Amino acid sequence: MSSFTETGLVKKLFELNQSQQSIQTLSLWLIHHRKHHSIIVKTWLKELLKAPSAKKLTFMYLANDVIQNSKKKGPEFGREYEHVLLKAFKNVAQSSPEPKTINSLNRILGIWGERSVYEESKIKEFSTALNGTETVPKVEVNGSEKKRKGDGGNSENEPSKKSRSTPAVGTEKKAKSEVVEVNGKVETHITLSPHLPDGDPPEPEDLIKVILELENSASSDAAVRERIASLKPEVSELAALDKLEDKEAAMKLAADVNDAIKILNDYNARLAVEMDDRKKLTTMLRDFLREQQELQQQVENRLEEYQNKLSKIKEVQREVRNHMNNLPDLTSLPDVTGGLAPLPSAGDLFNAHH
Repeated sequence: MSSFTETGLVKKLFELNQSQQSIQTLSLWLIHHRKHHSIIVKTWLKELLKAPSAKKLTFMYLANDVIQNSKKKGPEFGREYEHVLLKAFKNVAQSSPEPKTINSLNRILGIWGERSVYEESKIKEFSTALNGTETVPKVEVNGSEKKRKGDGGNSENEPSKKSRSTPAVGTEKKAKSEVVEVNGKVETHITLSPHLPDGDPPEPEDLIKVILELENSASSDAAVRERIASLKPEVSELAALDKLEDKEAAMKLAADVNDAIKILNDYNARLAVEMDDRKKLTTMLRDFLREQQELQQQVENRLEEYQNKLSKIKEVQREVRNHMNNLPDLTSLPDVTGGLAPLPSAGDLFNAHH
């Protein structure tokens, strides 16, 4: 995944297509960069308003995927989208959409209502904007009325929820499945346990968590190192076998050796885990630094842009002041009325005719 920029987001939205892979790939990217949720939703709405009618539904599928799959991360996207969805539904309704587009959006509204994604009053507002009525119309799929249950709506001819949500053989145990609406179809969206792809900048809180965990790493465990240092020399010297005089001494040495092996095995395993964690931290720091450098460049570019804008505004300010200084002072002009009476008001002229 690439780092977040507004320009990059606009490009990804432009390249978005109605395939499930395209929608879910961009959805995961947006959820990962959820700290930018405000600018993401604002840009999404701006691009939806400009998009051709045929692509607006794809934008709505993307919003649905982000809203539902980001809930486990936090409520940011759900709240942010809530402020713009009414305008989005109105825009889609005014773009002369095909009936299947309206049906697809009504299915989304139905799922949102069942899963309590938004309050009933909000669903009614969205439905009114889309259909002209608060009641979400029942939608038919493949000629039969769609049954909306807890799984997001399996029809009688579709596999049961259990068969849909059970990962295929070979899928990791930590994989989770969720039934989502994509491209007019109810499909299973499988998400494996959280994993940061190589090169993907970590969130600051994830980076801090790894650093804090390493404070209690194996290499900093002085107590275990002291136990290892205090092991009897006999447990690591073959020459000690020649000094054994009886079975009791041999059994005692064997017990000491077994204890030493257990301590060292456990500690070596912890050191191996720490080594992997430090490698991971090194990669995270590298990617985080790269992202910060990119963000710094963005800020520098923006600062330069607004400094230039400020300079232009200040130039206008100077010109306005110079222009004001060159204008005549009306208060210093001579009295041209010559002491004549002031002109009558509109009210005086009106009364004069009565």
